[in-house]
Amino acid sequence: MNDVRWERYPRVSQTAFVRSWLQIQAHLGLAPNTIDAYGRALEDYLNFCHHHQVVAEAATKESVALYVHDLTSRPNPKGKKMRALDSGVGLANATLQQRIVPIRLLYDYLIEEGIRSDNPVGRGRYTPGKSFGGMRDRGLIPRYHKLPWIPNDDQWQAVLQVAREEPLRNRLMLAMAYDAALRREELCSLTTTDIDPAHRLLHIRAETTKNLMDRTVPYSEATGVLYAAYLRERRALSRERGPLFLSESHHNYAKPLSIWIWSKVIEGIAERSGVHQFSTHTLRHLCLTDLARTGWDLHEIAAFAGHRSMESTMIYIHLSGRDLAAKLEKGMASIHAWRVKVMQEIFS
Repeated sequence: MNDVRWERYPRVSQTAFVRSWLQIQAHLGLAPNTIDAYGRALEDYLNFCHHHQVVAEAATKESVALYVHDLTSRPNPKGKKMRALDSGVGLANATLQQRIVPIRLLYDYLIEEGIRSDNPVGRGRYTPGKSFGGMRDRGLIPRYHKLPWIPNDDQWQAVLQVAREEPLRNRLMLAMAYDAALRREELCSLTTTDIDPAHRLLHIRAETTKNLMDRTVPYSEATGVLYAAYLRERRALSRERGPLFLSESHHNYAKPLSIWIWSKVIEGIAERSGVHQFSTHTLRHLCLTDLARTGWDLHEIAAFAGHRSMESTMIYIHLSGRDLAAKLEKGMASIHAWRVKVMQEIFS
């Protein structure tokens, strides 16, 4: 059972129906990070309702629309570091979606409990055959699907130059995140028993993944050398088995490294390298793209990444314009040769 950190969401904890819904999600076994994201989103929404004198359980579509307007009017938290916004407004489109989803689910719960009869948030749905002349219910916020960003060769070299100066633990984390295409939570949740150094394999436990699917993936020989060196360093912090990556700070000495500290490490690398778009997820994007470039099958990449659907894998396959041009040139050349051959056979 997941414990909810109620002190982080004071209004949620004081609002009975919201507290009940969030506690149910925790009892159902949702990942702690998901519970935290839901809690923060609902806390923000309840603060908005309090400020605008809106009764949350009786909110109308107009009230929810006003909340969306409020979100889109806020300055982006990254400020001047933000190069471009995919939403064209104050918060990124993905952030807007993350704020709205738990609110929609909360109102679904209120409908199930008979507290209200409709959901003011609604959801987009499409009925085949009715795209013309029929009714289409659009989502509250348009969802943009953008290809993931990956660094070019110069940017990657800049990142590596800065990363070279990082402590051994951070360099190992960077290497493992790239080798195994690990998400932030998967990387920070690794334990000493998840590693098979004899075969250079990582076991990603289902409870640490986004879609609750476990998988086993390899890592490179160079990363294996870093791992062996880090184990010697780790023994000075703790000889006990458990979380692989430990904090070296005075405040959290020998405690498991949190995803937030890892994010700060990456932010520091991005700042010093001048590659501000570099994030904890960039290494996963880059690995899966490199696998696609080397000719891996789509199903193989999906299994490696831990995706349930091929659509998710397609999003991560970020082929460059040069790759596409080469494929096109090769394809056109073969088609042209076939047509010439056929014409020669006909006219000979």
